[in-house]
Amino acid sequence: MTELCDLTGTELAAKLRAGEITAVELAESSLRRLDAVDERLNAFLTPTPQVALERAGELDAYLSTGAPQSAVAGIPLALKDVLTTNGIRTTAGSKMLETYVPPYDCTAWTRLSGAGSVLIGKTNCDEFAMGSSNENSAYGPVHNPWDLDAVPGGSSGGSAAAVAAGEVVWSLGTDTGGSVRQPAALCGVVGLKPTYGLISRYGLIAFASSLDTVGTFTRSTRDAATLLSVLAGKDHRDATSLDTPVRDYTEAIDAGVAGMRVGVVGFGEGVQPEVAASVRAAVERLAVLGADVGEVTLPHTDYALSAYYLIAPSEASSNLARYDGVRFGYRAEGGTDVEDMMSRTRGAGFGPEVKRRIMLGTYSLSAGYYDAYYGQAQKVRTLIIRDYEAAFAGYDVLVSPTSPTTAFKIGERSGDPMAMYLSDVFTIPANLAGVPAISIPSGFDSAGLPIGLQFTAPVLGESTLFRAAHALETDLDLDLRPPLLAGV
Repeated sequence: MTELCDLTGTELAAKLRAGEITAVELAESSLRRLDAVDERLNAFLTPTPQVALERAGELDAYLSTGAPQSAVAGIPLALKDVLTTNGIRTTAGSKMLETYVPPYDCTAWTRLSGAGSVLIGKTNCDEFAMGSSNENSAYGPVHNPWDLDAVPGGSSGGSAAAVAAGEVVWSLGTDTGGSVRQPAALCGVVGLKPTYGLISRYGLIAFASSLDTVGTFTRSTRDAATLLSVLAGKDHRDATSLDTPVRDYTEAIDAGVAGMRVGVVGFGEGVQPEVAASVRAAVERLAVLGADVGEVTLPHTDYALSAYYLIAPSEASSNLARYDGVRFGYRAEGGTDVEDMMSRTRGAGFGPEVKRRIMLGTYSLSAGYYDAYYGQAQKVRTLIIRDYEAAFAGYDVLVSPTSPTTAFKIGERSGDPMAMYLSDVFTIPANLAGVPAISIPSGFDSAGLPIGLQFTAPVLGESTLFRAAHALETDLDLDLRPPLLAGV
């Protein structure tokens, strides 16, 4: 049965504006869905029903006065649990922050809250956003709404699953190496990673600071453009925030792809045949819609995975040094001295994947190895940036699969870190280059699992990105209601 929470944000905003529904009715719809399915999904770590209903009631009273309505007002939203929320527990999926309640809001939530968004809760994620499957959370894995035995992708799997299952209409995640786009692909929703710095990182619990990007999960490209219109903009509290004018990213979304130059990135080996076939079929549809399609090469992206797994762990080892049991967070009992207490705290407070990346990063930054590893990886990053600049001189957008495979079974790759890391082979280059990218569903495999297609655009090319994605999304017109919702 279709509930209000199954509609897009654009549709719901129109209903709210026309007085056909209230914000309280909409929040109640999301909360009913959460109660019905989240025991099976484990998408939420901290639901906030009371906060949501109080906020929705206040918004209804405000709108009843005839006051202007934001495009995001009243729409149920979830936040990945690495985004700080004043007075609401924020764990980063880790035992280390199990009881942490921040005294401030992240900028992303401050902007959405100020525009009337309704927070339904904080979503499960890989610990400190480190993972490609959402199996690394200290609070258990998230399950994919399309197959409860499969992963939703990571690290923002809770946010992706929540949108796919209708627990919320849209959500925020973070994308360091594909952690919005890859779970979006595996869960059959739209995942946007904007240009680095377009959305403030203030209040985001850091993993790798030069790569971390706040991103969105929605059911449509238009909804993604709507959210970005509220989220983007300069923030004096974030030194990496771009000083760009506030704009409405939905303005040119219906312009289509006629005359647009689309470059298809070579897939290489290891791509599931059904994924490759779906993406190629989608590219053919773009050509039918009037796009000028050609092949493009990014010569140095073959080294992107290696460079990423030197740069990201190096920055993580520095960022996570603050969790020492002294100032805040978990502290292990016992210990003979401060050093022993810190060792016990970090040993028990961090999970295996976080420890793996801290050790790799610390080694890469150590004396005698910095230039050979971290320094070389940064040089590769520069080459990848130049590859994109060269490609965008001839093409407006690039197309590739988002993930080389559809959702795999929980536990299938947990003993093989390299196989897990290869899940991000198509998404990592955009993070290294800082360019925007979006994943949209392009079809299904033989098991009925969604397949994701990725568009990439030049720095600050979000409008072009939305045009291409919206045109293809409209043409494909896929039914993206997961089996979990049958009879719900």
